[in-house]
Amino acid sequence: MKSTAGGAGVSRTGMRVPLNRTFERDLAQLEAMSGHAIGPEEIDRLRKALANQNNYLVAKAARIVSDHALTVVLPEVLAAFDRFFDDPVKSDPQCWAKNALAKALVKLECHDAAVYVRGLRHTQDEPAWGGQSDTAGALRGTCTHALVACEGLSNAQLLNYLIEALVDRDKTVRMEAARAIGHVGGVSAALLLKLRILLRKDEPEVLGACFSAILDMDEGDRAGSIALIAEFLDAGEESAGEAAFALAETHDPAALTALIGHRRKGTDAWFTSIIDRAIVLTRLPEAMDFLLTLLEKDPRQASSILEAISQVHQSPEIMARARVTVERADSERAFEAFRKFFPESSWES
Repeated sequence: MKSTAGGAGVSRTGMRVPLNRTFERDLAQLEAMSGHAIGPEEIDRLRKALANQNNYLVAKAARIVSDHALTVVLPEVLAAFDRFFDDPVKSDPQCWAKNALAKALVKLECHDAAVYVRGLRHTQDEPAWGGQSDTAGALRGTCTHALVACEGLSNAQLLNYLIEALVDRDKTVRMEAARAIGHVGGVSAALLLKLRILLRKDEPEVLGACFSAILDMDEGDRAGSIALIAEFLDAGEESAGEAAFALAETHDPAALTALIGHRRKGTDAWFTSIIDRAIVLTRLPEAMDFLLTLLEKDPRQASSILEAISQVHQSPEIMARARVTVERADSERAFEAFRKFFPESSWES
């Protein structure tokens, strides 16, 4: 810890930690509140802590407020949130206070859009090894989701804000923006997600969030969305795995048809295992029928198929059905795979 003027230090995590007994006393009082009912005396201490200049103490107090949903201190939480935007690198390194305060505001059901727009648009570049690092990504992600619940915003206004987050320089913020847009719903939101998908210019995790968001929407062309995302299953697509699991989460027969169609085309061993697991995750009866029939006809597929089944299903009924299929296949390779992935099932040679 480095000492600074005013008897304070900065820890390795960026928290401003005063080197005095007052800080230790205040921190101990806050920690003593964990797991206990909050009375009037504790409320007063939380108010004082929220007014403190130290970002660590404020973050600690904000988490307690959030855990207990203490709406009575909402004005103090709002004031603290506003205060740490002033000279933020110095007053709140690593955004410790603002992150905790934003989460508290969400828990306290603060629906003031202006509060979250400020957080959504905040960047905080701090010195880092080799240059600068933006430490406000988590804050922007929290505020992105919080905006969806705000009152007084039309869908057009809300999407206008979320578009900013959808092109944020932080990958996590872009992912949260995609999910938030999906929660907005409506034709405009569906088209915005479709455009982002068609551009194919983002990291797999972000496109995966877009896949799931558009597939979860009630509006729009569900069959068309499934067909669009199924295109990413083709070899060479970095987002192929994300596409497979997004399709599986729909539990839609059309998604299963797309997954089975790709499985029949054949691919490398790694992606075959992904497709097999996605097929199982659809949890449709036809999925198990397809895989077990394939195993019986081609025991060379046993390892991938049985591993996928074991990762999702462990019921006695499923194990019994898999065992019967392995017996019909009558292949040592299939027997070995069954023993490996269902070791709890006794097997008499």
